[in-house]
Amino acid sequence: MSSSTKTVRCALSVSSVPNITEAINNAIDNKFTYLICPLVNPRLKREYISDNLRHQELPLTRSDLDLSAECWQNYVVGAVCQFYDCDSEDQIIRDNAICGLSEELNIVSHLNLTNFIIPIRSGNIENFSRIINNILLNKLTMFNIIIRVPLHMNNLDIEIENDIPRSNDDTPWYWWKKMRTLCEENTRLGLALELTNDLLEDENEIERWYSEPIRMIIIPTSLFLTNKSGFPVLSKAHQRFINKFFKLDIDLVVEGSNRHPERGTTKYQEYLNYLFKQFQSNSVDKMTQFTKGYEDCLQNPLQPLMDNLESQVYEVFEKDPIKYSQYQKAIAQALIERVSEEKKNIQETIIMIVGAGRGPLVKMAIQAAEETGRKVKLYAIEKNKNAINTLLNLINTDWGDRVTVIAKDMRDWEPSEKADILVSELLGSVGDNELSPECLDGAQRLLKDDGISVPYRYRSFIAPVQSYKVYSEVRRCKEYEHPYEAPYVVLLNNHCRIAEEQFLFQFSHPNTDKKINNNRYGKLEFKANFDATLHGFAGYFDCHLYKDIDISITPTTHSPGMFSWFPMFFPLKTPIQVKQNEIITVHFWRCVSSKQVHYEWCVSSPNNSVIHNPNGRTYWIGLH
Repeated sequence: MSSSTKTVRCALSVSSVPNITEAINNAIDNKFTYLICPLVNPRLKREYISDNLRHQELPLTRSDLDLSAECWQNYVVGAVCQFYDCDSEDQIIRDNAICGLSEELNIVSHLNLTNFIIPIRSGNIENFSRIINNILLNKLTMFNIIIRVPLHMNNLDIEIENDIPRSNDDTPWYWWKKMRTLCEENTRLGLALELTNDLLEDENEIERWYSEPIRMIIIPTSLFLTNKSGFPVLSKAHQRFINKFFKLDIDLVVEGSNRHPERGTTKYQEYLNYLFKQFQSNSVDKMTQFTKGYEDCLQNPLQPLMDNLESQVYEVFEKDPIKYSQYQKAIAQALIERVSEEKKNIQETIIMIVGAGRGPLVKMAIQAAEETGRKVKLYAIEKNKNAINTLLNLINTDWGDRVTVIAKDMRDWEPSEKADILVSELLGSVGDNELSPECLDGAQRLLKDDGISVPYRYRSFIAPVQSYKVYSEVRRCKEYEHPYEAPYVVLLNNHCRIAEEQFLFQFSHPNTDKKINNNRYGKLEFKANFDATLHGFAGYFDCHLYKDIDISITPTTHSPGMFSWFPMFFPLKTPIQVKQNEIITVHFWRCVSSKQVHYEWCVSSPNNSVIHNPNGRTYWIGLH
């Protein structure tokens, strides 16, 4: 469901289809996108002897000639006609279930359907998972398997032998977790979440479901209430739940008999579309508009010292109003405290913008000077020849002699005078990953002994996360020989944090250490808020520009509306199963040599992982 979609993708699920052409036309006439239906008549009884039907005088299902291949693919999603207990202790039931399910899977492949929905009712699914995994690994079958599970156990139509109470681990999420683990977290394995009368009370459980690959939310018509005008509506609680999942690329499914026959089936679709449009209108802001389409997509971190940034990259960064507004405030405050009101007309402040790019910070410095009435002398230091061309044009058109452009690496320039204020914007997703420490340590000789650095401190934070989606994207990455050993810049959406973020590394400027050492080691312990699958760690930063003026992308202190930086994701080669209240111990290293900087990381509890990216063999940031 893309941002350009004006209507929600909504399917109609029916239990039987006497005439499939009429059923599809009825669904489309009632504004549904496609039809979900069983491929085999649920009343058809089958018994298998040595993998063959004992008697097959009648066709197993309708002819594939009833629809064109395009129509089967675009307008029909298959569902199993009955529950197949492939793991029954009764061998006859088990063998018949395996044969029946395999037969339906063959029909799906023959019809070239896109998706096939199969429910699971317990965690006893080893045989079932083996059958599904074999299908998923078969390169000749291209359809997705959608596993249907209920959101809540209450009010579920599942017979429980002898009313044996279920353990905390025998609930729908654990069934699904077991399924995706047995199937190696295959990307063609999706999830259909069935809404129930009772919703989850624990927000952590909802967040955990949110991090799973949910393709559909099934809404039984029995959940709809009737408003004063006689139209179907959902409770406020169900509305809030659906609104949260609109952020993902999901379809909604209406299932069950029409409980509002006088209004028609179309009213269910119209109501869900109304909720979707409300969600869209409430989500329209500059940050959402800018970030739409980037969700959960892997990007390589920038290498600003090795590579010259392109004009498009500069333009993206320059669209962030919050970041530059904060920089202007910081520079203005520094000017006021640097020069008193009495001396503002006679004392000149030297400001150097290092890594000036196309000049947005130069503009902020000029505006800060005008706002405070302080006299300034500006230097714009930049090594990118293409950006220098832009700066020189700005001197001719806007700045005049107020700005001097220096076409050098900030670490190599020898100035005739030193700066009162040194301003930079060299931060990466975890603060230091674009080599701000090394650049500013090399440039701090440009600053007077009592000079001000903007920023003066930045800190990295990490948090353990579960994200089937991002982990799958890493696994598909072909750019590296060891894709799990590279960090990625990702706008994390389809994920959940297993614990709150914690502080990792800090860098301050100017650096007053007698011997500067930017190597770092950090060991952190996180207490898991809930049972989860640990796929990796999300990295964030906060930055103090001047005094109490700051910017942040950490979840708990995020600067509202700022979108210049996405988090960084450090994956694990092998996901780790974590229990609630277990301690996750992670070790991070920042390793610096004369040529490069790289990160290494590993987990030591609850299980040991390998050390990722040893000696920077997969990912490193070049210093030259």
